[in-house]
Amino acid sequence: MSSSWGNLIKLSIFGESHGTAIGVVLDGLPSGMPIDMDALLAFMDRRRPGKARFATSRKETDHPHILSGYYRGQTTGTPLAIVIQNGDTHSSDYAQMEHIARPAHADYTGYLRYHGAQDPRGGGHFSGRLTAPLVAAGGIALQILQKNQIFVGAHIASVGDRNDLSFDPVNLDAKSLLAPGKKFFPVVDDMAGEKMQELIESCRMSQDS
Repeated sequence: MSSSWGNLIKLSIFGESHGTAIGVVLDGLPSGMPIDMDALLAFMDRRRPGKARFATSRKETDHPHILSGYYRGQTTGTPLAIVIQNGDTHSSDYAQMEHIARPAHADYTGYLRYHGAQDPRGGGHFSGRLTAPLVAAGGIALQILQKNQIFVGAHIASVGDRNDLSFDPVNLDAKSLLAPGKKFFPVVDDMAGEKMQELIESCRMSQDS
């Protein structure tokens, strides 16, 4: 598994779920681009765990610390490095499963890739925890795009057999495109969103992930 991607802009993630920290390095960003840290923190808060009953209960602050490539509120053009401290880890919970590959996880593939030397705690480098630095990188990229009048929006299209409405393919302005992202549960149709959440809760109560 590669931990680096990109051509014009190169992105590299590092760290493990139960390590000291996780992070990302962005190389190739244009210089002189302002970064709104309040907006970045708000963007990252959307993925922060422990906020919903159907999300992981792990509590993380997800506060990004920019180590380089940022000066006086804007990008310098040199590699921008971000680190996020880990917390609320319960490594002892994984001691009995260190040599047991869990279904629907990357335990076995990680074992093959790194010949058993990988950190298995909490999924290690393959944990969903590594989405935090990806979100930080995405939040910065979105700010740069929006300053160039390029807007990106998304919504949850479906959960099981519960479907959301689609974006209008013809008459869609930036406000409508970005509207779902401002909601706790990002959907176009709130009624559809409620039905999706009911299905998720039903699955959660069945204790069959």
